[in-house]
Amino acid sequence: MYRKYLLRFGLISLALVIGAGFSSCERIQAIGGRLAGQDTPQESAPVPVFAVNTTGAAQGQIQDYLTLSGDIVAGSTVDTYSDAAGKITRLYVTVGSRVSRGAPIAQVDPSKPGMRYVESVVRAPISGTVISLPAQVGMTINQQISLAKIAGGGALEVRLYVAERFISRIRLRQPCEIMMDAWPGEIFRGTVHEIAPTVDPASRTMEVRINVDNPESKLKTGMFAKVRLITETKEGVVKIPANALVQRFGESFVFVVEPLNSAEGGFVARRRDITPGILIDGVLEIQAGLEPRDEIIVRGQTLLQDGARVNIIERIPPLDTTSSDT
Repeated sequence: MYRKYLLRFGLISLALVIGAGFSSCERIQAIGGRLAGQDTPQESAPVPVFAVNTTGAAQGQIQDYLTLSGDIVAGSTVDTYSDAAGKITRLYVTVGSRVSRGAPIAQVDPSKPGMRYVESVVRAPISGTVISLPAQVGMTINQQISLAKIAGGGALEVRLYVAERFISRIRLRQPCEIMMDAWPGEIFRGTVHEIAPTVDPASRTMEVRINVDNPESKLKTGMFAKVRLITETKEGVVKIPANALVQRFGESFVFVVEPLNSAEGGFVARRRDITPGILIDGVLEIQAGLEPRDEIIVRGQTLLQDGARVNIIERIPPLDTTSSDT
């Protein structure tokens, strides 16, 4: 009898446990269904849109150059000497005087104590401008002392010194742009016309002389000149602002804006791998990967990924196209 009651009690307990399990499963499934959105529909998360500025890739000219500095000097100068030793009694010119060949420069009295000689006139050996006048009235001179220095022809040069590591980039008839503090914003043109055959072993520099155009005689001997010596000119290249370039993990690329093909409209950013070239004054040459007039992102691209939605806040005008190929 005891065993019968014990078996009945065990069967009843097992039935209660199984029933409770099925009830728990139903509750768990109901909760999961609500979390999955079966009872209440869940709204989709909004797609992030990034604000950017864009510009167009330009096609034109780009120039590489060296920045140097030097002094304005006379193109050719000649010293003036007296044929006789004696005392200077008169000067006919001052610094800056224009003289013709044979014009009087100074008068020298070669007389000695107890002897009287005819005064000798020192004449200009060339036509030009007096740029230095060491002679003074009352000075005793001889045939080895220069009385005046005359710059002939009115031509001026820029004399500068190039560091040894840049010598391979210098050649004759190389074009130059010359800037002066005395004439801010104005650019004077010149060309390399003389290159020293040797390098100074003390300074490791090489002397270079540049002919400079001097319209309206604005340039003066002794002025300080800033020279941009053009070492390479490329025509018809694709160029972009340097701040458009993105470099991640050793890769160089830009983001190009394309219209989004959907009913909503808008734009999407597409990654474009590129091959950069020379970088000059914030302008980057693109050797491969971009076409002229591709719209690229120049601001706001730092956190972008390929396919990101973008909103164009400002379209910046492209770089100047100064190529003869356009």
